Amino acid sequence: MATQNYQDVVVPLRHPWRWVSASIILALLGLFIYSLVSSPNINHEIVAKYLFNEKVIGAAWLTVILTVVSMIIGTILAIILAVMRLSSNPLLRLVSTGYVGFFRGTPLLLQIVFWGYLGIIYPTIDIGIPFTDIVWFSEKTSLVFTSLVAGIIALSLNEAAYAAEIVRAGILSVDGGQTEAAKSLGMSQGYTLRRIVLPQAMRVIIPPMGNEFISMLKNTSLLQVVAVMELYARTSQISSQNLAQVELLVVAGFWYLVMTTVLSVPQNYLERRYGRGFYATTQQRRWLNFAAKANA
Repeated sequence: MATQNYQDVVVPLRHPWRWVSASIILALLGLFIYSLVSSPNINHEIVAKYLFNEKVIGAAWLTVILTVVSMIIGTILAIILAVMRLSSNPLLRLVSTGYVGFFRGTPLLLQIVFWGYLGIIYPTIDIGIPFTDIVWFSEKTSLVFTSLVAGIIALSLNEAAYAAEIVRAGILSVDGGQTEAAKSLGMSQGYTLRRIVLPQAMRVIIPPMGNEFISMLKNTSLLQVVAVMELYARTSQISSQNLAQVELLVVAGFWYLVMTTVLSVPQNYLERRYGRGFYATTQQRRWLNFAAKANA
């Protein structure tokens, strides 16, 4: 039977409208950038002065630190909550469901203010044996729950509620036969979760968690209500002194875009890493279907 070389007969489908739509988008983007650069209402000297200002750069670093720390704590709590939600223990399921419902049902801004003013409710933090005079540790709440600590706690607890649902969806996406096979090999439940279930669930978990990471980066701007000098709070403080609100907004927007772009790189890497087998199989299946159609 004669063989057929598909490279000789297959002609790539042309997509002229892709080029048209891309050209329109680039033109609109160029017009927007030009309007900003040429606008007489924006003092570009002030923008250039504060774009790499020491205080602004320091605030941008603080924003990144707040984001990373809050996401790490939130993700750890989310895994625990997701496992509790999937547990056969009704009490654990009830606690996890109540936690997720409470933190998703109240605004993040309200939670930040609550933790920031915790000292009003509890003036001191005492650790000891309840209903006795034995106290091992006692300190003013305002000294323990500083603005920075209160902000991290608020962001972490809120993020855990949303991320728990993402992790739960990822765990449920793994075929139950994987767990049964692991049990038949004598693996413990915890070992199966760490080495079998979670690595496979990561393919589903990482994309929405990447979005949560970027959202967290911008949600840190809410911490200005408890006087945490992250990027937005710092630029607002500077603009209140020199009355250059728009110029400092441009500076803040520039650094948020830079941080978002840089922090998106690990997400793409992790997506490729944990989706290697799946995407390779999917690509292989597409080529097999394509060859079958061409051979028909």
